[in-house]
Amino acid sequence: MAHEQDGGSRRGRPPVSDQARRQQRLDISRQAVRLFGEQGVAATSGQQIARAAGVSERTLWRLFRAKESCVEPLLTKAVEGLQAILRSWPPEVDLAEHLRGEYTFMPESSRADTDAVLAVIRMTRDEPALRAAWLVLQERAEPTFAEVLSLHTGLPADAPEIRVRAATLNAALRVTADDFAWATAEGVSAEAVDRHRKRMAEALRTTASSAVHLAEL
Repeated sequence: MAHEQDGGSRRGRPPVSDQARRQQRLDISRQAVRLFGEQGVAATSGQQIARAAGVSERTLWRLFRAKESCVEPLLTKAVEGLQAILRSWPPEVDLAEHLRGEYTFMPESSRADTDAVLAVIRMTRDEPALRAAWLVLQERAEPTFAEVLSLHTGLPADAPEIRVRAATLNAALRVTADDFAWATAEGVSAEAVDRHRKRMAEALRTTASSAVHLAEL
């Protein structure tokens, strides 16, 4: 009986690892963004995305709740890259200086996806569903901002003052990212990246500096 059970457990497709699943989602995301850019979101079907990514429609809908959510893996890379930079902010270093030295719009390992991410951000202006996906990802990042502000103020991360500042920080990031996306519609240059880094640094420094004074209230 034990032998039969063991044999039965080996039937079927082997489980997919988390890493393989993330890679598959990213591959689908790249194809979806390409198709959205070429023919528009409304004219792009799940079947087309699945075919371009080399997966079945069943797999596509198992990995994504809607075709618009296919942009999330790419956008997540930009958000996670910024979260990592903020977490590495040393207490003795000014935030603006830290960002000028460490921040890039996309982490080094994902630099090849920069154009695709910027294309999605540009599309969010006219595509409400894509805008919603972008805003949801940014909202999920706010706890990280609150944690960073908490470390630099001594106030609890869930304190209303910190949560408000984290939301303000998020808004600053969204505005500068949108500005960067439209400024690079014709291509990403070193000058555009440097200009974005400076604007991001100043926006975050202003917000963080205001938060530091909360501990004195």
